[in-house]
Formats: sequence, C-alpha cells, structure tokens
Amino acid sequence: MQFDFKKNIDTPLFRLVSTCCKELGVRGYVIGGYVRDMLLNRPSNDIDIVTVGSGIALAKKVASHLPGHKEAKYYGAFGTAMINYKGMEIEFVGARRESYDRNSRKPVVEDGTLEDDQNRRDFTINAMAISLNEDDFGAFLDPFDGMSDLEELTIRTPLDPDITYSDDPLRMMRAIRFATQLHFYIDPDSFHAITRNVERIKIVSMERITDELNKIMMSKRPSTGFLLLDECGLLKYVLPQLTLLKGVEIINGRGHKDNFYHTLQVLDQVAEKSDNLWLRWAALLHDIAKPQTKRWEDGIGWTFHGHEFKGSKMVPKIFAQMKLPLNEKMKYVEKLVLLHLRPIVLAEDIVTDSAVRRLLFDAGDDIDDLMLLCHADITSKNEEKIKKYHHNFEIVEQKLKEIEAKDHLRNWQPPIDGKAIMEAFGIGEGREVGVIKNAIREAILDGIIGNNFEEAYAYMKKIGEEQGLSIVKEIEAPVVVNNNGPVPQKNENNG
Repeated sequence: MQFDFKKNIDTPLFRLVSTCCKELGVRGYVIGGYVRDMLLNRPSNDIDIVTVGSGIALAKKVASHLPGHKEAKYYGAFGTAMINYKGMEIEFVGARRESYDRNSRKPVVEDGTLEDDQNRRDFTINAMAISLNEDDFGAFLDPFDGMSDLEELTIRTPLDPDITYSDDPLRMMRAIRFATQLHFYIDPDSFHAITRNVERIKIVSMERITDELNKIMMSKRPSTGFLLLDECGLLKYVLPQLTLLKGVEIINGRGHKDNFYHTLQVLDQVAEKSDNLWLRWAALLHDIAKPQTKRWEDGIGWTFHGHEFKGSKMVPKIFAQMKLPLNEKMKYVEKLVLLHLRPIVLAEDIVTDSAVRRLLFDAGDDIDDLMLLCHADITSKNEEKIKKYHHNFEIVEQKLKEIEAKDHLRNWQPPIDGKAIMEAFGIGEGREVGVIKNAIREAILDGIIGNNFEEAYAYMKKIGEEQGLSIVKEIEAPVVVNNNGPVPQKNENNG
C-alpha cells in the first residue's frame, strides 16, 4: 500500500504538536486508531499522541498555543491529558511499559520508550505510529507489520496472544468488535487464544464489556459479532440468556426454528433500517423468553405462548445485569418486546378499528419502531409467506394512519380524567372513579363513543348512574390551546 504519510499529517495541528515537542525537548508521535483509520480512509475525530516524556506537559504546551487558549483536562493518576478542539478529542500520554497482576486488568505502569508503548498495544493495526518530530516528520513506524494486516483484513496481536488477552481480557471483546466494525478476520492463533482465555473476562467490569457490546450492536452487521462471541465461548459470560435460544428440538418429525439464528437475522434486518441502539436491543431480546415458554402440544406442534409477556419482564433484569440504563430506554425496549406480536396477530386476522385503536394507545409514539421490528421479524425461507406478511403489514399500517388521523390516539389520554369524575359526582378517590374512567377509555377504544368531551361526558353520566351516582356539578369541556388562542374542545366527529 503506497501512502504519503507526511502529506496526510501536514496540518496546522500536527505542526503545532511538532513545534511544542521541540520546545520541550521531547519526541512525539500520532499513534493507534487515528493512523489505522487514516489508512482505511475512515473518518476519525479521536487523535492519540504519545510522547517519550510527560503527556500532561505536552498537552499544556499545545493548549497554550491554540486559538482561544484551550484548556486541557488532566488525569494525573493515569499521566494523560485531553484537549477538545474543533470537534476532535486529542489525548496525550507519555510512552510507557506495562506489567499485569493476574487478578486485575489494571497494569503497573512505568515510563518507557516508543517501542515499549507499541509492544503494549492490543493489535498490530493499532500499534502503527507516525513521527511528529522535526527531523523525521511523517516517518511511518510499523514494528509489527500492521500495514500488511490492514491489507489482509486481519486482527492480530503484536505479541503472544495468550499473554495479550490474559493481561487485559477486555481485548478479547475489542478483537471481536474490530472484526465486526471493520469486516476483518481474527487471526486463527489469536482466535484460539481467545477461546483459551474466555474465563478471564470475569475480571472485567460489566460497564466496559457492555460498552464494547454496544459498539458491536451499532455496527453495520451486528450478527457477525454475536456469532464470533458464541463461537469463542464469550457469549455465555457476556449475555448467557442469548445462548439458551440456540438449537432445534424435533418431535414426530416437527422442529421449531433455531431462535438464536432467527434473532440475529432480525437484528441485522433492523440494523439495515435504523441506527437506534435501543430498537436494536429490542430486536436482540424480542424472543428472549422462548426457551422458558417452549411447549409441545399434540395436534398443534411447538408453541411459545406468552413469550412476549415473560420476555418483557426479563428486560429490566437483563438491563441491570448489563449495567444498561434503567430509565425510559429500558421501558422502551420492555414495551417493544411486550408488543412485538400484536401487529403480527392483526396481520393474520381481519383488521378491526378497535384492535388498531388499542395498538395505537399501547404503542404511542413508538408505533413506527414497533412496525419496523415486526417487518424485521419475518425471517421465513418461504418467499410467498414473506410477501403475504409484508403485504398484510402494509394494510395494518394504512389502517393505523387512518385511525390516527381520525382519533389521535398516540400518547392519548381520555377527554375526561379522574379529577373531573370526582368533581362531577361529588365523590372522593375510590373504586367508582376507576370503574368510570376505565369504562370511558374502553368505550372510546372499542368505537362505542367518539374521542371527544361531549360523548365521553354523556357516557360518564350513564356509567355513573349504573353505579348509583348522580351529577352534583356540571363540568365544562377542557380548553385546548391553538395558534389562535384557547378554544373549547369540539366534537371531532361532528367538526
């Protein structure tokens, strides 16, 4: 591979670093991912500068010369510093050698040479460096022939892979992540070393593991990473619930699909359409409870009744285990896992307005993501079956648009709330309020009454009378604000 390194780093920023190195009497190099991505013609905003000297001192010197006198962030315990400049994160570190205790992935660090620093790198493609020094500016330093590994699309460790992975087991996850992101192969010796060291992953924090897993999830074809995780044995330590999906059981000549490979296909099909990390997590977990709900029923075959309900209840536990956020993102995944069969059931049956209203009510603003997940969930090898499902989904989606345009049920709340019910009947909180409120909601969803105040109010009076209640105070329609000022809510069916 012919490459003009000097030309590609001949920028004001790198020239400034070079000048500062000269002023401090130290040597500096750009190293690692930035060099790799430059050769791969991939955009990169992360720049690692290693100096045979103090990384913090060099960062301070560089920051003092930047326009606006940028401040560097210092991490004294690690001997590193970071400057954010024009959308780039520039990290400075002194060259170092490392040694490891078997019970920790935190190394004992000593000052070292550039060679020491390159020796400690995880992969040959991340050990390449370019000189920023005045006497050899642009010189390419590639002691482990990382350039050849780039050309051969290979992930390989600079030194003995067993030592590399045992010292810092997170590198096993990183090997698989890079292979997935870059569409590279893992060198056979390196991959076998991963299989021998999988148990070492136990000393790595789940936060760091999940960070790598999320990067695998966000790659163009995430199934590649999960297949590698499974093949080397890491998956059972990282996400054991997923490994339980593997396998096909056959009774009386009838088998079910292998839900592990089905799940990965669904994940890839979602990834083709969306960069939403949490929608991809929903795809990964949508069938997670199938092993626990699998049953053989004579005359029917294999069933997985209720796997969507059980699966949704597993989501919070898995998120807690993975140190993923236990907030609205978790609730979003929980909701999509719970609802992922609903559009499929609609597509198999006559699409009623009532069923569509309920789906809109339950899915809210996530209805489009739910429909994308359901389209991706069709993985049959029968082309006619696939066409039929996608056609039926299009009918469901058209019905969703029509009902939403008419009834406005996304993130909908009934036009009469509990407070209004208590005020109208002169009662406090209690069973009657819940009965009336639920009756109004169900009547609107079933199409018995329209989604408007007038019809809901009349229905409230009817249900109240059935409960032995009488109106003690007439209440007015709530005020709705539009661009022309506040107006009373009108009957949407009558305009």
